[in-house]
Amino acid sequence: MSRLYTVTPAEATGQAAQLFSAIKAAAGTVPNAFATIGSNSPVALKAALELDGALRKSSLSHHQIEIIKLAVSAEVGCDYCIAAHTFLGGRAGLPGATMAALRGGVPSGDAATDVLARFARQLVASKGTVPVEEVAAIRAAGYTDAQIIDTLLAIASITFTNLVNRVNDTVLDFPAVD
Repeated sequence: MSRLYTVTPAEATGQAAQLFSAIKAAAGTVPNAFATIGSNSPVALKAALELDGALRKSSLSHHQIEIIKLAVSAEVGCDYCIAAHTFLGGRAGLPGATMAALRGGVPSGDAATDVLARFARQLVASKGTVPVEEVAAIRAAGYTDAQIIDTLLAIASITFTNLVNRVNDTVLDFPAVD
């Protein structure tokens, strides 16, 4: 059960209702996480949606964005985002074995995926300045400085929803994942 105030999209008014309507038109439904965010702060929901819109125009592919979001969600233990990004990663064409590896924090067998996931996990699990070796490793795997910056943007995006769902204990509306 949700811990934070949440209205159904049908009960929403004002800016929340407008945002929920746009989400439903684009995705067919309003995910519970977005319902919670919009119920309490339409400004925050709008910012999160705009951030994800910017990510879609970034130097990262859809696959890379989902790799980052799933790896970070697994690292911090957000069951809602693990389920959501396993579902979305599958829709984006990520292989099931790759997503299982990302959830488990083990190598997937694809060097570019593994370096990106490791970099993202390292950033959210550590404090202080990132070791130069970590930056060198992601560059050596072929990632550009623009992709490194866009990776940070993807981490910022998923960190916000991870935090919301961990505080709220958001009820899953995506298929649960082991």
